[in-house]
Amino acid sequence: MKTYIALVHKEEDSSYGISWPDLPGCFSAADTEDELLPMATEALTLWFEDAQEVTPRSLKEVLAVVADDLAEGAFLLAVPRLSVSTRSVRVNLSLDSGTLADIDAAAAQRKLTRSAFIAEATRNEIRGMH
Repeated sequence: MKTYIALVHKEEDSSYGISWPDLPGCFSAADTEDELLPMATEALTLWFEDAQEVTPRSLKEVLAVVADDLAEGAFLLAVPRLSVSTRSVRVNLSLDSGTLADIDAAAAQRKLTRSAFIAEATRNEIRGMH
């Protein structure tokens, strides 16, 4: 998993603007701080649907490029690029029975399969790490 450094701007009375120094034309917006990472992750996924692979620059290199923006109040956000594939792979997991019952109940409540629930929960956890 690669992590791309995004630049976040916030003007008074406006949404947060998200852009990537490494990815020209990739941008997003969020109304709240809690929405920043989910919106940024979605923007990365969509941008790479039609773009060539790009190696992210180091934090030091990005800092040099956006120094003026940071001095004016912008801030950085590390955004993971989640791998998306339509190919499923069967795996064997060992879980205690109580956890498995909780997973099944939560999946049923959301009308998801166990596998879809575990995949979604995992993506959410990875997003939260950054």
